[in-house]
Amino acid sequence: MINKIIKITSIIFQPKMFIRLISMYTIGYLNEIGWINSFKKKMPIDKNSNPLPWVTYGFIDFISERLNKSIDVFEYGSGNSTLWYATQVNSVTSVEHDRKWLEKIKNSMPENADMHYQKLKYGEAYSQYPSQLNKKFNIVIVDGRDRVNCIKNAINSIKDDGIIVLDDSERETYEEGISFLLNKNFKKIDFWGISPGSFHKKNTTIFYRENNCLGI
Repeated sequence: MINKIIKITSIIFQPKMFIRLISMYTIGYLNEIGWINSFKKKMPIDKNSNPLPWVTYGFIDFISERLNKSIDVFEYGSGNSTLWYATQVNSVTSVEHDRKWLEKIKNSMPENADMHYQKLKYGEAYSQYPSQLNKKFNIVIVDGRDRVNCIKNAINSIKDDGIIVLDDSERETYEEGISFLLNKNFKKIDFWGISPGSFHKKNTTIFYRENNCLGI
């Protein structure tokens, strides 16, 4: 606590820095990307309160220029990311383990978003859910629970040009899944940075092969 007080005091007694930080509330990069708005409203949104995925801004910038209406997305986990992807691609299919959350958000979803409930049991039906759909996807987003098993199942659910996206890929608990994909000859691009409304540095990673849907 004392150290925090010392740090705050040191900023206050540097007027130029203090004024600059205060001004970021209304102008500057953090306001422009919507980080201030996300922090205030405690949800991933842009400066106009449109939904965003809860991933790093670098990833959002990179992928948003490469999405189009020929792409089908599958998500482990759902929410504002589902709404955002639905505006960018042909269809979004998601599996959600939290029934209450699903009931809360499903009526706000557009017609091209298809949401499913699956009880969570590690290594079982939740992580295997895409294989039940008799459909393959251009992009699989791994941002729910049981992520290592979801990663391992995702490779059977992507098209020949398909990619896999893992959020929070800096976590040691996901290293097994990352190694699994690299051993399957996937390459990766890391997008380190902050995410909407969050202070801490995190990583969102794209795993891809040659001739992928993003043209990497």
